[in-house]
Amino acid sequence: MTPEAALPAVPLTIEGASVLHQMMRVRWSAWRALSATAQMETLDEAARALTPMETPSDGRQSAVFSLLGHKGDLMFVHFRRSFEELSMVERDLSLLHIAEYLEPVHSYLSVVELGLYESTSKTYAALAERGIEPHSEEWNREIEAVLARQRTAMSSRLWPEVPPAKYICFYPMDRRRGESVNWYTVPMAERKRMMELHGQIGRRYAGEVRQIITGSIGFDDWEWGVDLFAEDPLVFKKLIYEMRFDEVSALYALFGSFYVGVRVPAGDLGKVLG
Repeated sequence: MTPEAALPAVPLTIEGASVLHQMMRVRWSAWRALSATAQMETLDEAARALTPMETPSDGRQSAVFSLLGHKGDLMFVHFRRSFEELSMVERDLSLLHIAEYLEPVHSYLSVVELGLYESTSKTYAALAERGIEPHSEEWNREIEAVLARQRTAMSSRLWPEVPPAKYICFYPMDRRRGESVNWYTVPMAERKRMMELHGQIGRRYAGEVRQIITGSIGFDDWEWGVDLFAEDPLVFKKLIYEMRFDEVSALYALFGSFYVGVRVPAGDLGKVLG
């Protein structure tokens, strides 16, 4: 067995904000049956509840998007400090009068995740050179020290604000586990190489799109969620299309349903609901 093969295959990650996407369909018949006065009162109550959530506050923020296509009418995106706080905001929204006219069609639960392939390779190699046994008490202590430093250095990325861009594109994804290619059996060094090349594509679009990656293994049906924010929706197509030719995506990526929406301030929900 090679020295590398004896090391853990799992890359280190650090986690931050808890994230919930709620996709809703408007019960249009019931909504239109309301009087204009009742609609206005309902929208006013929703705006009073949602508007304060739109302002970033120590890793807490919500945003509303008007979805395009048949998959839903509205998407609520919530960033919070914990799953408990996500549960609270989910409950608070369900108690609003407008919730009687919104039917959940999908949701996605995840946490902001940063993969540390570079740090993992260096740290594992350094610990191996010192003869420290993987998963021993000393190993775990050294790993936690590395993670603590990374959490401090990357705090702003772990607890991001919802970017103020006009458009959002959200989709879940997996790494392929097929008969001929299986991401999870590829050696760490090879995965690191492919991820570095994969990241170079995204960095070329840094001035046009903001990307937030969330991990959902054990939380939802896919392994990761991807949020893209931009002022021009064509950037989503160009970025994702280019990435499809990258080795990581071409061989190993599986994509779920895509949700594209337009940002709607809470006070403007009336424009969407007509």
